[in-house]
Amino acid sequence: MADDRKSGNQNRLGELLVRENLISPLQLAKAMESQRATGTKLGAQLAKLGYVDENELTQFLSKQYSVPAINLADFEIDPEVLKVIPRELVVRHQAIPVSKAGNTLIVAMADPSNIFAVDDIKFVTNLTIDVVVASEQAISEAIERYYTANVTFDDVMVDFNESSEEGVELAGDVDEDLNILDLEKSAGDAPVVKLVNLVLLDAIRKGASDIHIEPYEKQLRIRYRIDGMLYEVMKPPLRLKHAITSRLKIMANLDIAERRLPQDGRIKLKLGKGKEMDFRVSICPVLWGEKTVMRLLDKSNLQLDMTKLGFEERILRDFKASIEKPYGMILITGPTGSGKTTTLYSTLSELNKTSHNISTAEDPIEYNLYGINQVQMHEEIGLNFAASLRCFLRQDPDVIMVGEIRDFETAEIAVKAALTGHLVLSTLHTNDAPSTVSRLLNMGIEPFLVASSVNLIGAQRLLRKVCYECKAPFEVPRQQLIDVGIPPEEVADIKAFKGTGCRICNNTGYKGRIAVYEIMIFNEELKEFVLNGASTLELKREAVRQGMKTLRASAITKFKEGMTTIDEIVRVTAPD
Repeated sequence: MADDRKSGNQNRLGELLVRENLISPLQLAKAMESQRATGTKLGAQLAKLGYVDENELTQFLSKQYSVPAINLADFEIDPEVLKVIPRELVVRHQAIPVSKAGNTLIVAMADPSNIFAVDDIKFVTNLTIDVVVASEQAISEAIERYYTANVTFDDVMVDFNESSEEGVELAGDVDEDLNILDLEKSAGDAPVVKLVNLVLLDAIRKGASDIHIEPYEKQLRIRYRIDGMLYEVMKPPLRLKHAITSRLKIMANLDIAERRLPQDGRIKLKLGKGKEMDFRVSICPVLWGEKTVMRLLDKSNLQLDMTKLGFEERILRDFKASIEKPYGMILITGPTGSGKTTTLYSTLSELNKTSHNISTAEDPIEYNLYGINQVQMHEEIGLNFAASLRCFLRQDPDVIMVGEIRDFETAEIAVKAALTGHLVLSTLHTNDAPSTVSRLLNMGIEPFLVASSVNLIGAQRLLRKVCYECKAPFEVPRQQLIDVGIPPEEVADIKAFKGTGCRICNNTGYKGRIAVYEIMIFNEELKEFVLNGASTLELKREAVRQGMKTLRASAITKFKEGMTTIDEIVRVTAPD
């Protein structure tokens, strides 16, 4: 009976849209056919097929039924109001309470004509119901935002405990017994879907940069990387390992039947207020199943202001002077997760002018930047860094960014580009700035080409910052300060701080990170050293003599300013 009512409402909506010439009868027929196949609502299907804009549909319904329209993304709903309607009813009718005044409850619905839903809500709440109209997408996002956010891991685990074993367990725990139907069934199980959604949203709320889902012989573990450190958050039942992985594969459009080879994909979530979050998904076969690692990419948190990255004033001035040169190479080095991409994107943002043609070769493209031509690498079809660089040089470039120099071919083309009037930005994996020269020479680049092409080499690391909320003075032993590299005559003036642990920092004492830099400017003296075959140690000594601040020295400066701790300096940087 309820399905007949919904079907009648949907048919009426379609007829009204055709009558107003917003869609054609043929478009309605196609949308209804797709709707029956997918089980989605007609309005959402029309929007998905591009026949009608969601906002246009909302305004049409508002006018047709003489009810106000509301943009839920710009509206903050009081938690007390959300409690008025049970979550089950909200999900069933896709109707969300917006505000309450006296005995009247304002409810946002995608279908204002659904009087059965209104009567149901009125009966449960015993309140007068006033309906406003919102798009189906906005209502779905609001339900995800307000109701899923209040669910805890314990709440989700109750669903598993109360569910029958058959509801979540696969046909067998031995790999050979698994088939694609088992995987699809388990991945679509309601508690599994709820658990995966909760893990993704919880990681966003806690500011995690990565999520690790790891199967072992007797347990399954989920960890978040927050401010560069891994923390265990939960251990779901081991029997769910294939179901969770399959659910993530479905969300990332990967092959759930392929479990012997690594796979990479992407998940995009809409979080309301126009905010989107990307998850870069990497799945790798391991001894006891498949390990999944997801990198969280939040464009709204991408820091493109170079003054806020952690550069000291003099270092920033030198860096900007190097990137303003019309040609040459700028190389940024450091391990994975040290903020190299952020520094490069900030540099590109600084150079991004109408007068410049900027092209980048990336693997993968982490953030989309307007005004910059970004190319995703596809090694399987021969589109690698070297091939992209060759293509860029035929595209009238001014600035070229190569995600990483990994081999001689890429390094050779990048050097030639830098020598022929182009500014080239790239990264390498080395421990510090001086050792980058040795890395290029080991790849086969001649010393005179390195000396002629490189403008600047920068090494960087990320230090955790002391939590601003629970920051307190802390006494550090004198010898420990001297051991870390602080001159004995300066020890008496040091004021150290440490986080005592609070709600804001999850009792870690740290909140957020800041970069420390080692910037080596290639002046004439250093070029002479390279041409004469100087060792890495000799290059470092000469660069320091000329004023280069090492990573350890830069970290000590941040410590003196009360930003970080001795433990972080020792953890992240090597002694000079």
